[in-house]
Amino acid sequence: MLFSQNDEYTATKTILVAPLDWGLGHATRCIPIIKELQNYPLKIIIAADGAVKTMLKQEFPQLQFIDLEGYKIKYSKNKRWFRFKLLIQFPKILSSVTKEHRWLNRVIKEHAVDAVISDNRFGLYHQSIPCVYITHQLFIKTGNPMSDLIATKIHTSYIKNYTQCWIPDYDGKKNIAGALSQAQSGLQNIHYIGCLSRFEIKTTSENTVDLLIVLSGPEPQRTIFEQLLLDQLRDYKGKVLFVRGLPVNDSMADYELLPNVTVKHYLNATELNAAMQTASLVISRSGYTTIMDLLKLGRKAVLVPTPGQTEQEYLATYLSGQQYFCTIEQDQFVLKDALALADKFTYQLPLFDMEQYKKIIRQFVETL
Repeated sequence: MLFSQNDEYTATKTILVAPLDWGLGHATRCIPIIKELQNYPLKIIIAADGAVKTMLKQEFPQLQFIDLEGYKIKYSKNKRWFRFKLLIQFPKILSSVTKEHRWLNRVIKEHAVDAVISDNRFGLYHQSIPCVYITHQLFIKTGNPMSDLIATKIHTSYIKNYTQCWIPDYDGKKNIAGALSQAQSGLQNIHYIGCLSRFEIKTTSENTVDLLIVLSGPEPQRTIFEQLLLDQLRDYKGKVLFVRGLPVNDSMADYELLPNVTVKHYLNATELNAAMQTASLVISRSGYTTIMDLLKLGRKAVLVPTPGQTEQEYLATYLSGQQYFCTIEQDQFVLKDALALADKFTYQLPLFDMEQYKKIIRQFVETL
């Protein structure tokens, strides 16, 4: 049953949901969690700003939104300087964490918040109410063993502040994130909640799109990859749906690049769900949320990790080794070669329990 969020008599508790602003992936994987929470007599408040707020408002126009400033991390154009640019912004991240922790203390009082569910936001914990931290990275890959250890210890120290840590993956060797989601020593509050996807499997008659391109992730690499793809599509004859991954405003109109190439700035969950199920092949980043969507729908894909983003590079390599998806690095990407690789690749997509997260949410809500 979907409870009305406008009916004060049905709302017995208030839950604050707050995703990180590094791309849209953290927000989109919160969509199935929010939808499941709507099955309970809860008041749901979403905290976000910028593109994340725009996107979630399109999905949940009936819910209450409050502003929470993002970390606003900037990324390098050059893969070589990617990690260095993140490192020099570490003080800025720590300042944002301190601010959001203070912000939460005020919001809990102002909105009578009974619980918090935050996706990868380090500072949204509180001693007086249950607070959940969502992450698929218990082990941090930085590209250097020593910095791997340091980053993982820092991350673990933040996770310990939370009542529960939800891992959108499966416990054991057959999983999605490989070594990233494996439990680290000293963590007692983790719960594997399984695949989180906003999509639903629907019966379709046939594939009507030859190639679906879904862009996502941080700038400037999103735009760099976009331009590379648009240039190469001029020689491609198949039917293409190109999704830029930019939440729309009134000044942005969809257009046809070529008679066979339709460009969409953004598709909501329902639209992208349908598009993925009618595409013969998907080209996308190897962001974790996108990967979960592909697995949920059982779609064939070529993964192109964001240059320098070690998590995506690891995931693409790991999943290719598992024969889930094939992968090509961006600086080696040639469309015709990618299509040939996908045609020869033996896709062996696993069957996972896609309802596991609902059990964890029910158990959590029942404790409030």
